[in-house]
Amino acid sequence: MRLALIPCLLLAGCAHKQAPPIEIKVPVPVPCVSADFPKPPTYPDTREALRQAPDQAEFVRLLAAGWPLREARLKALEAALEPCRKTP
Repeated sequence: MRLALIPCLLLAGCAHKQAPPIEIKVPVPVPCVSADFPKPPTYPDTREALRQAPDQAEFVRLLAAGWPLREARLKALEAALEPCRKTP
């Protein structure tokens, strides 16, 4: 009877020690471009606007108005995406 009590006491002695906490690393997706990045502008040279241009001069004016907007947007997008390219 006494011999059966010894293993129980030994096991009970181990039970009071706390196991060290286990750290589990979980990848969390993070958007590369911030949520406050500006929406695209309203481009004047839409397909419909170009189709409805009354003459070639208006057609070219619409294209000339849309071009700088697209260049600025592309420049902003490239600048916003540059940090994403450097992330391993």
